[in-house]
Amino acid sequence: MIRTSPILMCPPRHFEVSYRINPWMNPDHGVVDRARALAQWQALRDLLARWTEIVELEPVPGFPDMVFTANAGLVLGRKAVVSRFYHEERKGESPFFQQFFESRDFEIQPLPDSIYFEGAGDALFDRGAPLLWAGSGWRTDRRGHAWLGRTLGCEVLGLELVDPRFYHLDTCFCPLNDGSLLYYPAAFSENSQRLIAERVSIGRRMVVDTNDALAFSCNAVNIDRAVVLHDASPGLREALERRGFSVHVCPLDEFLKAGGSAKCLTLKLDEELASSGGEG
Repeated sequence: MIRTSPILMCPPRHFEVSYRINPWMNPDHGVVDRARALAQWQALRDLLARWTEIVELEPVPGFPDMVFTANAGLVLGRKAVVSRFYHEERKGESPFFQQFFESRDFEIQPLPDSIYFEGAGDALFDRGAPLLWAGSGWRTDRRGHAWLGRTLGCEVLGLELVDPRFYHLDTCFCPLNDGSLLYYPAAFSENSQRLIAERVSIGRRMVVDTNDALAFSCNAVNIDRAVVLHDASPGLREALERRGFSVHVCPLDEFLKAGGSAKCLTLKLDEELASSGGEG
């Protein structure tokens, strides 16, 4: 049984698409049905609450993307690194996230000056080895990767994102609790694809096709043997079930209008490093 972690979520009471900071966002055509968004968010919350505690963060008017709590920061044990956002539209979220972490008595690890880092959207712990995968290319500064390794006391492997549709690592890369990896290779540079192949054996790599990638199937929440995601093709569902996972589809199309899905809407608050030699 995998130890479950409390999950931070933020109700979408102020969620809307009012600016464009990724290719999914279009203020002219991406009008959000807020009632539908709230219903979808609540369905996700209720589903995840079957397996773990949900902690809610109060949303703040004027910050529609606060709902995407994966970008609040990165947690390991009692340490928390609060995000510093790349785009001006999201920079004002950081003080509210810092207040939350301080209220929970986390040890805040201040980022070096001028380093952008967008939390667990761009930093994902491997579940089969004691390491952190860290994305760069669109939002997070790769200069911060070495600092993360020193601060958190773990190996950090940097991955370069090259497709603007997959602007955060968690949109195209999902380490699973059996030590396997769900990912979309075309989102990464050739060097990063080679690094993934070197560090994750072929039997543990689960490649999704373009249709599943564009449905944000890699933006999944994995708790124990449950995988929760917006959508999954029959082939992807079968592949996950063969590995012993139960697949739970939870429609989140209102949030796709802003370039987010299940993983983006959550942040695990009690992360730990995997031991060496996970399941394969």
